[in-house]
Amino acid sequence: MSALTVPPFRADHVGSLLRPTKLVEARAQRARGELTPDQLRALEDQSIREVVAMQEGVGLQSATDGELRRTSWHMDFIYQLGGITQTDEKLKVHFTNEQGELDFETAALRVRDRVTLPKTIFGDAFEFLRNTVSTTTPKLTPKLTIPSPNMVHYRGGRASIDPSVYPELEDFWEDLAAAYKEEIRRLGELGCTYLQLDDTSLAYLNDPHQREMVAARGEDADHQHERYIRQINASIAGRPEGMRVTTHMCRGNFQSSWAAEGGYDFVAEALFSSLDVDGFFLEFDDARSGTFAPLRFVPPGKQVVLGLVTTKRGALEDKDALKRRIDEASKYVPLDQLCLSPQCGFSSTVEGNALTYDEQVAKLRLVVETAADVWGAP
Repeated sequence: MSALTVPPFRADHVGSLLRPTKLVEARAQRARGELTPDQLRALEDQSIREVVAMQEGVGLQSATDGELRRTSWHMDFIYQLGGITQTDEKLKVHFTNEQGELDFETAALRVRDRVTLPKTIFGDAFEFLRNTVSTTTPKLTPKLTIPSPNMVHYRGGRASIDPSVYPELEDFWEDLAAAYKEEIRRLGELGCTYLQLDDTSLAYLNDPHQREMVAARGEDADHQHERYIRQINASIAGRPEGMRVTTHMCRGNFQSSWAAEGGYDFVAEALFSSLDVDGFFLEFDDARSGTFAPLRFVPPGKQVVLGLVTTKRGALEDKDALKRRIDEASKYVPLDQLCLSPQCGFSSTVEGNALTYDEQVAKLRLVVETAADVWGAP
């Protein structure tokens, strides 16, 4: 086995990192009017330089900005699409964790006009990451994460889309794909060669309870995943030459909690055989994630990044146990198509998961060391 020279890498990570305490405090100061936007941005810049250096220090081959400029992994992007606005309504998402349950509320969205791309979303953020990497850690590949286009539809469904704007839903899908294609084209012009589409919908639809919710709002729960696969494919079609695109399929990640359970079985055959990405970041950190059996549908030429190291708690996994699980997964897809990562981001929202910075670093280092043992040094 050998290292990989293009993403996803043998040792990789999903994207978000714990927000430094100084940055959380600065955001609160900014909200109170005690810091200017420029002062906050300067602190964000310094914090990003530090986390990029940390990623190099543990031995990773790619680096994100930790999503440190964001409050939410997806809504910060979606609200910048033309035609989409927040509403006064609150969207409640029910989460489960090892201690019990909790609910998360966020502003709902409404598609009030044709979906467009008024500006390159996260363009400035990527340029800063790219420049930071090129000047301080040139061996790293800068990676940008954005929400999958499916996230614009999944939470609200047809009811969130103004029927006077889109009497035919297919027109909405076409406009959404066009906006994403233009976003991806522009990111390519900025030098982005590693793009990840973060998606909860395709993982959620494996959970019978989630499919019941989709059916209850009048949608085709049995075939929704097929519509979503087509949407991603339409959005990344014609992507810039040399750009590698992956997707992370998550069951929810908020303060060490999750929203859905179950293996990838329901969507696996259509997903792995049809989704036109270069790699799949998949959660396999505990029993709620199901077995590796769905990986039997992964075709040659696609990389599977096994999310075996949990970000939900700080206790460090046993390296030999990780190797055994990688060996188990290799019974369904060749070892040369496998990679290793944490199961999810460490801080999908600004609140972050229940572990410390040092525990986060230790988990990333464990991923790198385990991958080196299995596939050889990068």
